Amino acid sequence: MDKLDRYRKIVRDTLLPYAQLRFSNPKISNEAVFDEERDRYIVATVGWEGNDRRIYFNVIHVDIINGKIWIQYDGTEDGVGYAFEAAGVPKEDIVPAFHPESVRPFTGYAVA
Repeated sequence: MDKLDRYRKIVRDTLLPYAQLRFSNPKISNEAVFDEERDRYIVATVGWEGNDRRIYFNVIHVDIINGKIWIQYDGTEDGVGYAFEAAGVPKEDIVPAFHPESVRPFTGYAVA
């Protein structure tokens, strides 16, 4: 398995459990939206609170760009970067894109 296929599998395996989380409100759920052709991976929360309040937001958004995993948004408690590390992705291949480039060198992860 080449690096890109391995990273795709790691991203899928890491994000799918978030999509399976259930809420006490049965009208709200998480959905996995994976576009492996363009290497874009999103877990979104969607649904309704009551009869008139629409719920929609991204929990996680990750892209694979130039052989690196770019964390565009991370709304998790612990941080998916740690999960990617635990799965064997080196820190230099994880980009915390939600931080400005000037901050990234201080995160211990890749700048770009």
